[in-house]
Amino acid sequence: MISLQFITHRTERYSYFESARMALEGGCKWIQLRMKDAPLDEVEAVALQLKPLCKEHEAILILDDHVELAKKLEVDGVHLGKKDMPIDQARQILGEAFIIGGTANTFEDVLLHYRAGADYLGIGPFRFTTTKQNLSPVLGLEGYVSILAQMQKAHIELPVVAIGGITYEDIPAILRTGVNGIALSGTILRANDPVEETRRILNNN
Repeated sequence: MISLQFITHRTERYSYFESARMALEGGCKWIQLRMKDAPLDEVEAVALQLKPLCKEHEAILILDDHVELAKKLEVDGVHLGKKDMPIDQARQILGEAFIIGGTANTFEDVLLHYRAGADYLGIGPFRFTTTKQNLSPVLGLEGYVSILAQMQKAHIELPVVAIGGITYEDIPAILRTGVNGIALSGTILRANDPVEETRRILNNN
């Protein structure tokens, strides 16, 4: 079974909470609560709803960006984008017990996050995605092969999660590059039955 991180997204059909609930029901063990531009109290309310549900499903819950809130709510960790708080600063606030992931687009980003003490890397985007604004250059399969080769050469051992516009059909080829996991959002939520789609992704890859 692949390591799948589900990134919450609000659509016309589903709220942030519902999107996460369906992924969990489908067997996903890793939720990133991403609510860009939402007020902090709204993020907190959804996180409080999600925390017991993730516990029930034995799943990891990390917040996108909100370091102080992650500490306050005692979720499992945070994911930090390139414009968010630096990883070493977040580590000082959170300590060693929390998972800290960082977004990377180049080997330079990887090096920076590795030195700062990241626990894993979200590397992307694989292709153009509509769920994110101000997108970094698209990597494609060659981008992952190149970055992973450079990581190996530099003896950098960090789990890598591929992210950005990935579809069901892309997964086998992406996994062959040597990444450790896949992050999905729209692919699951656009399916007729997101719970079933999550199961299909987990069981067939």
